[in-house]
Amino acid sequence: MGIFGRISDIFKANVNDALDKAEDPSKMIKLMVVEMQESIAKATSALATAMAQEKKMERSYKQHATAAQNWEQKAMQALSAGNEDLARKALAKKADAEGQANQYKGMYDQATTTTSKLKGQVDTLKAKLNEAKMKESTLLARQEAADAQKKIAKQVGSFDASSTFSKFDKFEEKILKAEAEAEAFTELSGDGSASLNDEFKQLEQSSAVDDDLAKLRAKLNQGGV
Repeated sequence: MGIFGRISDIFKANVNDALDKAEDPSKMIKLMVVEMQESIAKATSALATAMAQEKKMERSYKQHATAAQNWEQKAMQALSAGNEDLARKALAKKADAEGQANQYKGMYDQATTTTSKLKGQVDTLKAKLNEAKMKESTLLARQEAADAQKKIAKQVGSFDASSTFSKFDKFEEKILKAEAEAEAFTELSGDGSASLNDEFKQLEQSSAVDDDLAKLRAKLNQGGV
């Protein structure tokens, strides 16, 4: 395949399909940019060769055209000197030079057309490459964002919310039960202490009554005496 056929295939390729088939789109994008750079380098080399050929054809054309003019002048000089035979020989050389000049002129014109076409193609390729480079960073950023979003989506999808919250509910029930038991034990412990205190208070009150009763009896006994 010719160099420009390869370049044409690169630019005609559907980028979206290429990215879909690629396992790593970021690497694919970078590879495409590298391929474009390599193609432009080859195209530029081909253009340089064509330009050199054009210059060569131009020089050859001008050399033979100048030779034809020189032979014509020599023929005129010989004819002026009365040497018709020499003039004929000079004109024969002129005809040969003109024939060569016409051939090189045709090749030069063709080379000029080819060079002009190649220049246009190279300029187009360079413009496409610049556009690709500007898009490269954007595409890579979009790819990174898509990968991150995909990763998050997978993590969220693998998270069983119902199961997790069900476990939370079970733990909450156990904690509520423990709290209720602790409260019950606290109340029971508090009631026992209160009952014991009440008994001591009653004992103290009973002792005070006995004291008062004893005092009262003592007074009665004193009065009776």
